[in-house]
Amino acid sequence: MRYLRPKSLTWWAGCLALATGTGALFLPDQGQLAALAHLVALLSGSGDAAPMTLISLGLGLIGLRDRIERGFAGQDK
Repeated sequence: MRYLRPKSLTWWAGCLALATGTGALFLPDQGQLAALAHLVALLSGSGDAAPMTLISLGLGLIGLRDRIERGFAGQDK
C-alpha cells in the first residue's frame, strides 16, 4: 500500500485533517471538536472549517505526499 506512510509528517497531517473533518461531520454539536476543526482550518490557510473542506484537505495531503515521492523517485533514474 503506497498511500500508507506512517513515518511521513505530511501523511499524519492529512490523517488529522481527515479525522477532524469526519468527526465534525458526524458530531457537529461538539464544542471542542468544532474548535479543533477551526484550528486545523486556520493552520491550513483556509477560513472555512466545514467538514467537507477538512476531508478534502486530508485526502489531498495524503495524495500529494505520494505524488511528490513518486516524482522524486522518477528523477533519480
